Amino acid sequence: MRTVASGEALLAPSVTQRLIEQFVRRPRPGSATAPGLEELTERERDVLQLLPRARSNAEIAAELFVSEATVKSHVNRILRKLDVRDRAQAIVLAYETGLVEPGSPC
Repeated sequence: MRTVASGEALLAPSVTQRLIEQFVRRPRPGSATAPGLEELTERERDVLQLLPRARSNAEIAAELFVSEATVKSHVNRILRKLDVRDRAQAIVLAYETGLVEPGSPC
C-alpha cells in the first residue's frame, strides 16, 4: 500500500506489459471459434452461457422457461457437438472462445 500511495508502480513495468499483452490477446466474446461451436443452436448457446454460473439443470430450465428434460437434452447435444466429455470442459471452451467472459453476468 505504501508503494502505491507513494506513486510507485506495484508491479515491474515488464510484468505490467505482459499482463496488458495477455489481456489484449483474449478473444472478444463470440469472435473465436472452436470445432462444433458454429453447430450449436441459439438455445444451446443460451444453455452453454449459463453453465459457468454453476446452475443445476432445474435452475437453467426455470431461467429459460423450459423443462429440465429439455435442458438435459441441450447439455447432451452441446457436449456431443463440441466433442467434450463433461460440463467442465464445455465451460472451459466457452471461456476460451470468448462466448463467456470471466466475471460477466451470463
